[in-house]
Amino acid sequence: MLRRLMLSTGLIICMLAGACAAQADTPWSAYKERFINASGRVIDTGNNNISHSEGQGWGMMLAQHHNDQETFDQLWQWTRRHLSRPDVSLFSWRYDPRDKPAVRDLNNATDGDLFIAWALYLAAERWNNANYASASRSIRRAVLENLAYEIAGYQVLLPAIQGFRRDQEVDINLSYWFLPALRDFADIEPEQPWQRLIDDGVAVLDEARFGAYLLPTDWVVINQQGEVAPASNWAPRFSFDAVRIPLYFAWGGRDEARAIGSITAFWNDPAHQPPSAWADVVSDERAEYPISRGVDAIRAYASGEKLPSATPQSEDDYFSATLLLLAHMAEDMR
Repeated sequence: MLRRLMLSTGLIICMLAGACAAQADTPWSAYKERFINASGRVIDTGNNNISHSEGQGWGMMLAQHHNDQETFDQLWQWTRRHLSRPDVSLFSWRYDPRDKPAVRDLNNATDGDLFIAWALYLAAERWNNANYASASRSIRRAVLENLAYEIAGYQVLLPAIQGFRRDQEVDINLSYWFLPALRDFADIEPEQPWQRLIDDGVAVLDEARFGAYLLPTDWVVINQQGEVAPASNWAPRFSFDAVRIPLYFAWGGRDEARAIGSITAFWNDPAHQPPSAWADVVSDERAEYPISRGVDAIRAYASGEKLPSATPQSEDDYFSATLLLLAHMAEDMR
């Protein structure tokens, strides 16, 4: 209720002023121009111009945050039209315009589903839209019914409906734990296991600290005995997925997780500046190239430092530019 009142007040002020600063926000306008086409598709410029449910959800979150309902609706309509699964209220993870059909794999990506559900929830509050609220509820229900899974006493999120669960173990990706969404969902649906997903996500993250730097890997495996290890089907790296963990956990109010301190210590190590883009937790090898500006914004946010400018620069691809704006969104919502 408080959030709705604050959002409504903001809209009234915007109307009285005759123009809304959020609508004319330069970083958001620059982002839209470079990464969102006229149909509402978010384009991954660093990955052959494909699109993902992740990117659509991120775009919807940012459009809502910048009070841009026109772009929000374009993004949502494109997402529904091209990524909706026919069997459940989740979204296929990948769209490649070079393929026929453009969506070849119907499998979902749980983080993208959470981004979309949260964006719809926030948009329903901001613009008092019952259709957004209903769509968010349907996605949340599908996430719990299809993707919440218990193993070794942990309530975890499967990364997708298919492909990550076996008889004795499950592969998970801790960067899929988008805590700001889970926290809000726990508030509005306390009878559902959202809070347990948060608490058990923190507990698993505390166990997923590997190598000399005590870093989580992008993918980890949990077996029936509760043992947590780097997953065997991926390189044992703290890399382009796991770099999002400090943003999501700190944004969600759970930066007490020990791995967050390990990650910021790795990034802020004075002996290795600028910070390396990835580290292998088995060999302790580090990337020879640095983190992007977007990851540096996450580093600054998690370290309590001033964030770099939100305006995407020429060297920022879709991923870096999006992380940059998300870090600023998190800072705005503190």
